[in-house]
Amino acid sequence: MKINCFCVGETAFSYINEGINEYDRRLQHFAAWGWTILPNIKNAKNFSEAQLREKEGEMILKKLEESDFLVLLDERGKQYSSPELAEQLNTWQQQSSRRLVFLIGGAYGFSDAVYARAQGKISLSRLTFSHQMVRLFFAEQLYRAFAILNNLPYHHA
Repeated sequence: MKINCFCVGETAFSYINEGINEYDRRLQHFAAWGWTILPNIKNAKNFSEAQLREKEGEMILKKLEESDFLVLLDERGKQYSSPELAEQLNTWQQQSSRRLVFLIGGAYGFSDAVYARAQGKISLSRLTFSHQMVRLFFAEQLYRAFAILNNLPYHHA
């Protein structure tokens, strides 16, 4: 099973990248794990929020394979405790035939076409985080989920 996280735009802060790199290293023990960084839309300031969502959506959908199981990180997604997320991750892995893809979108969310393509939505919090911070938080929570599923002492609940 491959697990991939798609993100729009590069991470600009070294301290965030350092944290992400740490969890990337840890996650390699549990799954074929990686990131797909999609470029920001060129001349974005010339487009409305809706147009940006559509352009990003087209780019995202082109990168997905038909067999991908897509889960959006979305403010309107379901919120899980860490043990619940671990169980949901286990379920998604069983439902997915090839690749489980998590998607962190751009600043204005997802297009209707991306919502229609998704098989799941999760929210990390009701709080608003930068899309760069979400990458680090998600990598940590994914590692925590695998630690829970493998009875490692990382998660102390």
